[in-house]
Amino acid sequence: MANSVIDIDKAKEILDSGIDQATDVLKSNEQVSRVLEQVQAKVKEVPMLESAVKDFPVMVSMVKSYATKEYAAVSPKVVATIVSAFLYLVKRKDLIPDNLPILGQLDDIAVVVLALNFVQPEINAFREWKAAQVKETTEA
Repeated sequence: MANSVIDIDKAKEILDSGIDQATDVLKSNEQVSRVLEQVQAKVKEVPMLESAVKDFPVMVSMVKSYATKEYAAVSPKVVATIVSAFLYLVKRKDLIPDNLPILGQLDDIAVVVLALNFVQPEINAFREWKAAQVKETTEA
């Protein structure tokens, strides 16, 4: 992705710069809910985001489960990384304005993909935990 619209270093810088704000958001279920609602609205506006990042719904679910204290087997830094990417998605000032067809969404996708790459093992562990929860519920 280096030499393209946004490079890996820039995407990492974006994630790192949003960690403090993400940590603050995670202190309030109301703020988490608001961000997740905005993220869901953004995905409706930019459907290629969800198709480009197949684990996007799992990322959203993990943040919800962490915020409600349903799932705690994850580092707060991991969840803050995901929320940082989500904050970048929903804030109005992007590196590339979203009103530019296709190009405007590439920076959003790059930041989310980078966040996913950083937290993929934790996403996989959450997916397994979630599947076990569903299994327990159906067996009960």
